[in-house]
Amino acid sequence: MILVTGVSGVLGGLVHRRLADAGLPVLAGSRTPQDGGRRIDFDEPAGLAEAFAGVAVLVLVSAGYAEDDVVTARHGAVIEAAVRAGVRHVVYTSLAASGERMTIAPPHRWTERALAAAPLGWTVLRNGLYAELAGGLAAAGAERAAAEGVFRLPWGRGTLPVVAREDLADVAATVAREVQEALVAGRPVPHLGRTYELEGDAVVGGAELAGALARALGREVRYEPSPLGEVWDALREGAAPYQVGHAVSLHSNVASGFAVAGPSDLPGLLAAEPRPARELVEAVVRESVVRESVRREAVAG
Repeated sequence: MILVTGVSGVLGGLVHRRLADAGLPVLAGSRTPQDGGRRIDFDEPAGLAEAFAGVAVLVLVSAGYAEDDVVTARHGAVIEAAVRAGVRHVVYTSLAASGERMTIAPPHRWTERALAAAPLGWTVLRNGLYAELAGGLAAAGAERAAAEGVFRLPWGRGTLPVVAREDLADVAATVAREVQEALVAGRPVPHLGRTYELEGDAVVGGAELAGALARALGREVRYEPSPLGEVWDALREGAAPYQVGHAVSLHSNVASGFAVAGPSDLPGLLAAEPRPARELVEAVVRESVVRESVRREAVAG
């Protein structure tokens, strides 16, 4: 049996759907389970071992939406419970090397070390940053771009490598399936003890995001590098402290030229060519602009 955590999130939901569509025995793990899923609450560690009963392969989708100490406590509890429950292999969605200097990296690396020290099999999938993230950053500047023809972002001349989230889901589902099938058949387990770098081959900078806005809005949009301090100002109200710190760290790494992708294992783990990540960025921006236009028309009408 395979269990995927975080199925209420986009990545976890995609991985679970692929495994279910392939006819594999797979359970959906969530704080609010539905349709026969199991309740998996990382903040309630006492119930995790029971929730993992009968699971051979656990796809651990990172619970990164919290302060670092909370994330490591959650992941540590999951690993301990998996060992107690007899889980044989954990597939963990980590962070690619292009994010090594970002503040989101330490909990991922801590979890990788904890898995390596645990008495079970493991595979680490170091996921690149999503194309959808870059598209969202551009979409957030659509209102100003429409009014002033300017898109501001503190990236300087830096660029960010991006990857399609659908591709990452494909890889996670493939690895989990191949591990499960090997365990059932009693064959040597593929991907055992492997760490895969899943970087995208597309990079985007401020100029590319401004171009996506220009095409979506049908007007000229100029990229204008902004001071990093504007991020603090924009997020000070309404965002958790860790969210502000992570956002500033991402922007600073891009502007400093540290968000650089090395060799990627992604093409070799996909059945087809990687999805065109730049087109996904364009799609996110276009959909956001159209959605906002519809909203404004509804309000006006």
